[in-house]
This record gives sequence, C-alpha cells and structure tokens, in this order.
Amino acid sequence: MTNKCIYPDVLATNHTDDSVVLTLFVPETLLYFDGHFDQASLLPGVVQIDWAVHFGRQLFNCSGEFSHLEVIKFKEVISPNQQVVLTLQFKENKNKLLFSYQSDNGACSSGRVAFDQEEIVKHG
Repeated sequence: MTNKCIYPDVLATNHTDDSVVLTLFVPETLLYFDGHFDQASLLPGVVQIDWAVHFGRQLFNCSGEFSHLEVIKFKEVISPNQQVVLTLQFKENKNKLLFSYQSDNGACSSGRVAFDQEEIVKHG
C-alpha cells in the first residue's frame, strides 16, 4: 500500500518585496485524488484553497480565523504529477491572503481568503 500525502512537494520558494512564489509538484500519491474522478483525477478546488491558507500561515502573519472567500475563480484543472506555481500575497491592513495557481497551461485558480480581524480589548 502506498503512503498517501496531503501536501504537494515544495520545489522552490522565492520571496519578492510583497509576495512569495512557491513552485510545487503535485504527486499522484495525494490522498485527494482517490475517487475524485475515476476517468481523470483532478485536484479539488477546496484543497487548492486549503493549501493557500496552509502556506500563507507559514509564510506570513495571517492571524485570525478563516472568515470567507472572495473572487474565487477556477479556470484550469490541476492533475496528478503536475508542476504548478502558487503565488501568495498577504494584505496585512485588510487581513486578506491573495493566491493564484499557474501551470504550463495558464491560470488554474485564484482568489482571496479573508480572516477575521482579531479585536484587542483594552481595559483601562
């Protein structure tokens, strides 16, 4: 039995002034490909969002609980054994994480994840 994984392999990480670009390899051993479709496996959109949040929390100061999604678009499927580029940008003043996935076929998906603002209560 093959061990199933839940995250892609990170091949490269490049930091720019305001974003991080991750080159990812999506192995066929991902748990999420099991039964997500028999004719042609594809990476579910909810997993793409989860990965963006996972890496965003590792790389930026994304605080607060997940609140909602904005302007989510899915254009191209992500298949097993495919290399993709995930670009993340965190807008700290709005507490929003912007993400986009690209492959050799073009834009795969993009959107914004909003986090609840943590309220600081001062007692005086």
